[in-house]
Amino acid sequence: MKKIAVLVLAALVLAACNGEKKPPAAPKSDAVGKPVKHVAKDRPFFNETTHSPEVVGFNANANVQKFIEYEAAKQRLSREELQDFFNAVVHRGNIINIMNRPGTSRPWYEFKQSNSGAAKVSGGQQFYAANRSVIDKIASEYGVPAELIVAIVGIETNYGANKGSIRVADALATLAFDYPRRGEFFQQELAEFLVMAKEEQRDPLSFTGSFAGAMGMPQFMPSSFRKWAVDYDKDGRRDIWYNVADVAASVANYMKVHGWKSGGRMVVPVSLEINPQLQAVIDEKTSLKYTVGELKKMGVTPLEPVADSEKAVLYRLEISPGVFDYYIGLNNFYAVWQYNHSRMYVTSVRDIANGLGAGGL
Repeated sequence: MKKIAVLVLAALVLAACNGEKKPPAAPKSDAVGKPVKHVAKDRPFFNETTHSPEVVGFNANANVQKFIEYEAAKQRLSREELQDFFNAVVHRGNIINIMNRPGTSRPWYEFKQSNSGAAKVSGGQQFYAANRSVIDKIASEYGVPAELIVAIVGIETNYGANKGSIRVADALATLAFDYPRRGEFFQQELAEFLVMAKEEQRDPLSFTGSFAGAMGMPQFMPSSFRKWAVDYDKDGRRDIWYNVADVAASVANYMKVHGWKSGGRMVVPVSLEINPQLQAVIDEKTSLKYTVGELKKMGVTPLEPVADSEKAVLYRLEISPGVFDYYIGLNNFYAVWQYNHSRMYVTSVRDIANGLGAGGL
């Protein structure tokens, strides 16, 4: 019961982070988001109606067998390796129950208390102080603020305290073949995970993470791990679970690859008189579609200096019931948003980083 309670709590936290619906795989995820989550368009989705692996076992499931055939044909993994893996994994029905729970987002005035409040900043100060030398070195090399790196680790896993203790193999196998709503994504991530384990020369059953398969202090999904995790200390392992240098470099690398610009702002507060046009802009999917100058012409007034040529997304946060503050998110806002597709998440990361002394992100 205790394990189930922990999983439920994790699910509710994840649901809270996702204030905005994530777009279809186009990388955070679930999870890395988390990191950007791509599903290959040419990859088949094995989803015929068949008995659940919970009932018949994974290797007796028709979709699993098709997955094995497909992966073995790609010659990254042998048929024997795949069959041995599916003989060893355990179906986790409680994960399906968590994923099926309706998620309702908390308003910003509640969300920020647990995600970027004083306790989170205090924890960040302690984590940064204990690892300042290596984090500062990595921040300088990648051009990403040290405080931002620390903030992401803080909001993802409370500075490594809540990395998740579920076998990633069990979580991904269960979701890949018994959760059709997102089965296509999880089949892709399962394939990435098995290749990742082989690359890392580790037993796939030895990895632990969240109920959705996100791993380590920064909660990378397997595809994100393979693309962006860094072996910073050159010891032959990309250890995002316990090695702070690898963790910090992996987060910094992710930010750099996804467009972080050194010295750039993330968020600027604005004033406006809300109208149908501006509300429609706020309700659009998050993207850098408009310039600041174009938003000004719609009636948006930045309250801090920002160039008209900068691209921006207009958004709002509920500071008390029915009362909103308005902001524009700039290029670096969008870089962090690709890690987790929630405007509240990105703002919380910014607030933690500023609380740690980032100097007005």
